[in-house]
Amino acid sequence: MTLTQLNAFVLVARLGSVTAAANALGVSESAVSQALSALRLHLGDQLVTRGPVGMKLTPGGSRLLATASQIVVLGAEAHAAVRAAQGAPEQLRVVSTSTIAEFMVSPLTEAFSKRFPGSVEVSAGVAVTKEMSVLIANRLADVAISSAIPEDPGMALATEPIFKYRLVVVTAGQPRLRGGPRQWLWFVDPSGTDPGSETGQLLTSLGIPEEQVRVFPNQTAAWAAAADGTGVAPAVEHLVAQRLRRGELSRVDAPGCKPAGMSPCWNGSTRAWRPARSGAISAHRKPCT
Repeated sequence: MTLTQLNAFVLVARLGSVTAAANALGVSESAVSQALSALRLHLGDQLVTRGPVGMKLTPGGSRLLATASQIVVLGAEAHAAVRAAQGAPEQLRVVSTSTIAEFMVSPLTEAFSKRFPGSVEVSAGVAVTKEMSVLIANRLADVAISSAIPEDPGMALATEPIFKYRLVVVTAGQPRLRGGPRQWLWFVDPSGTDPGSETGQLLTSLGIPEEQVRVFPNQTAAWAAAADGTGVAPAVEHLVAQRLRRGELSRVDAPGCKPAGMSPCWNGSTRAWRPARSGAISAHRKPCT
């Protein structure tokens, strides 16, 4: 039995698929499958099986999960202890949705690095909302920033609001839209494919058909497409304020868009028991009021 096998099992169990576990670990699906197969063989139990709505834990898998999670965390702690003994910088790994990564993470981590020069090694990555609590709980990430972090009492996460914002819908400066929201083309960044993101929730609440959604590499590209007048794009209001003032874009106040597009805060989450070192990021927080 190895840490690699236990890590693969925990992520498959928590995220519900081999594909999601492989994405979280940054390895191939075959690598996760092989690790899981080896653990099954060693313990003589299937541990997880495919059900009609995804992966299902066997009785043995259910009992293993809590223990395996603790072992995985202890393994990460052991690695961190050795790094500290070698004089290596402490790691701060941040994950966020693609929208937040595009506009917020870089200046935030840069400010954090300046405050602790040379003592903290900061890295950032993108994850879907449902993965974030799992990544933190299993020490694959230290801080997650998103509009909503799935709550799981068993994972002991601490979540704080860090920035209040408003999600709006924009189109060309001279709108040429016809019909209602379900007939428009919707231009989104990759977070639009994440049901738990603010954009994903907006599309769901408005009942937008999948064929009416176009996914762009980032939100800036989605806004540019909307500016051509062929569709609309969700946007964080203060980030497009200048484009709105210049008349490059205009807000769409269609029925249902404004209430559905309101989100209270971006939130920062970390493990509740971790020392306040990662919490130093709070020095750059803007109160969520």
